Amino acid sequence: MRTFIFLPPVHKPVGGVAVLFQIAAHLRQAGQAAFLVPREKGGWAPQAYAGMIPEIPWAELNLTPEDIWLVPEGWVNALAPGLAAKSRCLLYCQNWAYLFSSLPPDLNLASLPLRFLAVSQPVAWFIEQTVPGMQGQTPDIPRPDILRPGIDLATFCAPAEKPSDRLRVAYMPRKNKALVQQVRAIFQSRNRTLTREVEFAEISGLDAPGVARVLQDSHVFLASGFPEGCPLPPLEALACGCLPVGFSGFGGWDYMRQAREHEARFRPWWPLRPVHWAGNGLWSADADVLDAALNLETALEWWKTRPEELARTLAAGQQTAAAYGLDQQRAQILALWKRLTP
Repeated sequence: MRTFIFLPPVHKPVGGVAVLFQIAAHLRQAGQAAFLVPREKGGWAPQAYAGMIPEIPWAELNLTPEDIWLVPEGWVNALAPGLAAKSRCLLYCQNWAYLFSSLPPDLNLASLPLRFLAVSQPVAWFIEQTVPGMQGQTPDIPRPDILRPGIDLATFCAPAEKPSDRLRVAYMPRKNKALVQQVRAIFQSRNRTLTREVEFAEISGLDAPGVARVLQDSHVFLASGFPEGCPLPPLEALACGCLPVGFSGFGGWDYMRQAREHEARFRPWWPLRPVHWAGNGLWSADADVLDAALNLETALEWWKTRPEELARTLAAGQQTAAAYGLDQQRAQILALWKRLTP
């Protein structure tokens, strides 16, 4: 059984594309035939996997019914070679917000002979609610399998100690930068004295070790990304010993849990899976900048006063990150591919 994975044409670091490389690498390390199929030459590739996985040019792709053809959501036209060859087509939904993007108006996903993969439990639930037949009424349409991303816990790990001379808040401006600016403005308006003790560190244009160094040197991570399928930056921040605040993107609730569950101003209305860790951050509804600013205040005060609540939350963050290591991802992939084998 061969696996071919479609690579969208991207030219900047993208977490979802990195996960596609991870899948191929795990399969090949397990002795399976796995190949990447870039739509265009010269696209971005994670340095860690450079030259590790063979690529098949799009024009030379020759699928068979025994092959697996994996395509991320939002690239419905890329399913065509697999559908034409009657391959086992997998639509990997890495972000619920793009599940229906680029679909022709008369095309229903449920009518296609494909299987759904979801990057997280919330995304799987979203697919079940929005694709006809996903509630179990139609035996020919199995519910989505979940294939979570993985983070390198050797790179993203907590330091022995955080800096004690000042408080640092890390953030990534790639998504919703204007909302980060609003959160900062609200925080600074309400906290003139505390503001002088806090610096904001923008994470941009860095490789994975560079991102890890900033997170390890930071106390709080302000998560601004949404929509998200299973956001990696907050996970990396948890692994590096940060206390995260901010937005979940919906998909973040695969692992996010409120540190102050009974006092939280936001609670998800959708079902959450059971997890073995406790509250790991102070999370707000997407775009609720006031709540995010208030949670930022709380997080920084915790770092100043070091209550037992901070230690519990950071410990839960370490437990959370450990559940998303590359070994766990590899085990998920191999178990899933075993089920796909006829």
